[in-house]
Amino acid sequence: MIRYDALDALPVRCALPALTDALEGGGTAVLVAPPGTGKTTLVPLVLAGLVGGGPARRVVVAEPRRIAARAAARRMAWLLGEKPGGSVGFTVRGERTVGRHTRVEVVTTGVLLQRLQRDQELTGVDVVVLDECHERHLDADTAAAFLWDVRQALRPELRLVAASATTDAEGWARLLGGAPVVEVAGAAHPVEVVWAPPARPVRPPHGMRVDPALLAHVASVVRRALAERAGDVLCFLPGVGEIARVAGLLGDLGEVDVLQVHGRAPAAVQDAVLVPGARRRVVLATSVAESSLTVPGVRVVVDSGLAREPRVDHARGLSGLTTVRASRAAGRQRAGRAGREAPGAVYRCWAEAEDGRLPAFPAPEIKVADLTAFALQVACWGDPDASGLALLDPPPGGAMTAAREVLTAVGAVDSAGRATEVGVRMARLGVHPRLGRALLDTGGRGAEIVALLSEEVPRDHGDDLAAALRRVRRGGDAYAARWAAEVRRLRGVSEEFSRPPARDGRQKGALQAGPGTGDDKLAGLVAALAFPERVARLDGGSYLMASGTRAEPAEGSALRGAPWIVVAVADRPSGKGHARVLLGAAVDEDVVRTAAATLLGEGDEVHWADGDVVARRVERLGAIELAVRPLKDADPAVVRGALLDGLRQDGLGLLRWSPESEVLRQRLAFLRAHLGEPWPDVSDAALHARVDEWLEPELSRARRRADLARIDAGQALARLLPWASGEAARLDELAPERIAVPSGSRVRIDYRDPERPVLAVKLQEMFGLRETPALAGVPLLVHLLSPAGRPAAVTADLASFWADGYRAVRAELRGRYPKHPWPEDPTTAEPTRHTNARLGH
Repeated sequence: MIRYDALDALPVRCALPALTDALEGGGTAVLVAPPGTGKTTLVPLVLAGLVGGGPARRVVVAEPRRIAARAAARRMAWLLGEKPGGSVGFTVRGERTVGRHTRVEVVTTGVLLQRLQRDQELTGVDVVVLDECHERHLDADTAAAFLWDVRQALRPELRLVAASATTDAEGWARLLGGAPVVEVAGAAHPVEVVWAPPARPVRPPHGMRVDPALLAHVASVVRRALAERAGDVLCFLPGVGEIARVAGLLGDLGEVDVLQVHGRAPAAVQDAVLVPGARRRVVLATSVAESSLTVPGVRVVVDSGLAREPRVDHARGLSGLTTVRASRAAGRQRAGRAGREAPGAVYRCWAEAEDGRLPAFPAPEIKVADLTAFALQVACWGDPDASGLALLDPPPGGAMTAAREVLTAVGAVDSAGRATEVGVRMARLGVHPRLGRALLDTGGRGAEIVALLSEEVPRDHGDDLAAALRRVRRGGDAYAARWAAEVRRLRGVSEEFSRPPARDGRQKGALQAGPGTGDDKLAGLVAALAFPERVARLDGGSYLMASGTRAEPAEGSALRGAPWIVVAVADRPSGKGHARVLLGAAVDEDVVRTAAATLLGEGDEVHWADGDVVARRVERLGAIELAVRPLKDADPAVVRGALLDGLRQDGLGLLRWSPESEVLRQRLAFLRAHLGEPWPDVSDAALHARVDEWLEPELSRARRRADLARIDAGQALARLLPWASGEAARLDELAPERIAVPSGSRVRIDYRDPERPVLAVKLQEMFGLRETPALAGVPLLVHLLSPAGRPAAVTADLASFWADGYRAVRAELRGRYPKHPWPEDPTTAEPTRHTNARLGH
């Protein structure tokens, strides 16, 4: 019996004529409707002709989450007075409930992608509804692009509807060839905003971690809301762990039931949330309840302000989730749930001043997530760089490059980025390509470990992958039930896509996990196949991974001390230099060499390290050195390059610099600074650039640091002098080592400052000289010394000093040095380096 009373109450009914006209006209439409209006339930029934009297059609509705797909199918079946599997069915990974007469099938976007890869025409399907487009999930964006391709090239009669609670309607309309936008006004009631920040600052989220103090505060706000308001309370939290923690903090609320709603919740709990409860309820939910699920009876929302968004999960090498501050758009969606049936209130667990600093919208997944699976999908579709696909946002180039590197390593694409036969099989397995490689290489026996790695393993299962396998086999909880169902599915698909002989010529038996393979070996084998760059060898007190990162198992871990491990899951705690192993397996070296064969290599390594040339032959597995032997016949050109690196790193001081060599370099620097060409630039950078001109042939003959120390730098520098122009002969004229002063002495010039060389000379030896000495047109800086050789005055203008400064110096020093001449007029006095007695005075 069709429930017409419930159908007639759905606000989307008023938009059905416009939606029907849009589809009849151009075949595409964008439907914008708030949660609770019936866009997910009534619209597919009408399009399928199950209500409203329209023609019979087959409709596929794509939802971003399994929980939403099941809930939508159950709700539509209930509206028709049926059970799922009749006119309405659903298919999610590992579960299919459809019948011969099913006209509306609700699937996840991942399932839809699998079908498109198998049957691009979607044979027998008349209409596809992409629900919750505003969430910008990568699978949904990809499915939309593929469907538009299908419509343009193969099936112009295929009808497409992009449905969303709030979306970039213009963007989707443009993407679907100028599709009409049909909007539905929701019957929203006013919602009062209550700002409820923690009394004390809490730590911001880091990775998957949330400050327990914030969760305790959220629990207290839920209790406050129960006391201050009527109706059910819907509390938004980022994930399953936080939901369980807050549920524990709430404890027994007496006459109030506490329900936990998330993708892993049992079907009975999911069903219970979607119907009014006999008692007052607190529903702890993830963002699935923002728009995908409609929870009746809610009058109050408690918003933790956190969400989980996809990012490249470097801990697992897969696309994962990280905890972030929820966007303002998500906050509006969440608040709206309190006003769907009556006026309500939202308690926001942050300060009003913070609200404006939150991101406006969640980031599109294509911009931030690991794109390995996406890159494989588009390669199998025939567009490896996705340049020909209708996407709202193009994939970032760097992320696509990284994705192709992974796909190439696992044999999923060729050098041109085209999908291989193995890659096509991987794309149809419904797991990340890394795990797909492991499943195909090990057959059905590897399915148990692949299923474990496909979903976050509960922390209480420990960090030993083999031990976690044995524990989950014992069953007894919802996680074990999901794992068992996934194992069955993976065994089925692995039999369907059994792998041919290995792509690199290995015998398949080298990797095949047969019935006799123990849990520990199986865990290590599968993990190594999935994460070859994370095989790690014990090195001192930690493990060095092939990727170059160091990792440490926890104290007391069964993995500690194993010669080799594979790190399946890790994180890097704040302030720590090494990664922390959260899940891994011990593995044999022979398995490592086989599973990570693409990282194996042997080569000659000649480089500068620890102050000398190191020449050796090294067998490597990525960053791990497996064997090292001295290299006695290294290529001289390579040795020369290493020596040059040494000169750059440790400086030209590695050469033999006599005092004369140092002075020559200083004289040349002076001439370069003031005369320019043809005098050479002798800075470090310039000398490195012209090494062929001044350090040969000695450099090419050198083999080690000691040989560099025997090269006479001054003799080498002389090669840079401007001999061809004849200017080299003027070196001693323009920048002499010594200069004659009035006393007849030849005094050394200090060129250490090329801008102003220094002449340090006793004051009495300069008597009679009225002008400051100059070289290359540059006046010297004269340091006039006392008879004891101590500085008495510094001047660049000798005439001015004699006229003004000398009198004060004479008054100060004549009493201290009475045996030396101190004439009143130094410009006419006889210069001398002797005392008065020697002069006969």
